[in-house]
Amino acid sequence: MKATYHKYILNFKRPSGTSRGVMTEKETWFIVLEKDGKKGIGECGILRGLSADDRPDYETKLQWTCDNIHLGEKQLWEALIEFPSIQFGVEMAFQSLASETPFLLFSSDFTKGEKSIEINGLVWMGEESFMKQQIEEKLADGFRCVKLKIGAIDFDKELQLLRYIRQYFTPEQVEIRVDANGAFDVTLALYKLNQLSGFKLHSIEQPIQKNNTDRMSELCEITPIPIALDEELIGVFSLEEKEALLQKIKPQYIILKPSFVGGFRGAKEWILLAEKYNIGWWITSALESNIGLNAIAQWTFLQHNLMPQGLGTGALYTNNFDCPLQVSEGQLWYKKELNWKFDFEFF
Repeated sequence: MKATYHKYILNFKRPSGTSRGVMTEKETWFIVLEKDGKKGIGECGILRGLSADDRPDYETKLQWTCDNIHLGEKQLWEALIEFPSIQFGVEMAFQSLASETPFLLFSSDFTKGEKSIEINGLVWMGEESFMKQQIEEKLADGFRCVKLKIGAIDFDKELQLLRYIRQYFTPEQVEIRVDANGAFDVTLALYKLNQLSGFKLHSIEQPIQKNNTDRMSELCEITPIPIALDEELIGVFSLEEKEALLQKIKPQYIILKPSFVGGFRGAKEWILLAEKYNIGWWITSALESNIGLNAIAQWTFLQHNLMPQGLGTGALYTNNFDCPLQVSEGQLWYKKELNWKFDFEFF
């Protein structure tokens, strides 16, 4: 078996804002396996400044992985414990190689085009008018659940945007999730949660920065809005550490990004622990290309979670790859009649 890795830069159609800044491009890496005339591909979806494996030796570890591909998927996954995005890329690549076609990783009613996955419509941070425009577009597109990134513009303006939605749509008509990306000051978090509670939100992701576990635990106990841990899970590698974190904080939800938590195997560990402690969960993509999104969507369908999932649509980039994934009325569909189309040479 031969393995190679390749860098690819995804370009945003328009700058996309989070509380950590504005992104114009997204770096990703692909691992390509070749054996007996077949190929498999996996995406290592790193997000600089956020992923646990954003380290100077990242590319060195990719080369090591390719040099040691003979170890096999399970042994490599264990050896790459501190590189969750590479764990995911390896896991995906082996599954891709073993499949009949490289991009049909998990056959199901989803890949047959018979059933869909409900997803949330993501509203990016920006000027108030831009966020309002996005909200209107998502609602017009039939999304029943919208997720707003908050924490970058004036908080009162963000409250106005929520008031705007609730003026026209009840909680039964539109579910609202907000994601603070850790932007709230620890001392002001409860005050802001109380202000947000009037809008009957489904949940808030990561209200304060990770590693404030004492305060996060207190907030989860007294919050008027269900809290979902997101960044808090990044860099928590062992099963023992995962369980200890959930036991201490006792969140209402956890959010699982396979690229950040060690692929499907790492996500499954979190799911089993969450269910043990009656904690809700859903799956989210993390700005992968359509190659990674395709794998995540196919696996997510098999988890039988009927909540709206946080799966991107692949439409953010100017140079993404044409694929069978399509969004209609807030649902992600796999249109098997549509073909993959690439403009690069390595696959």
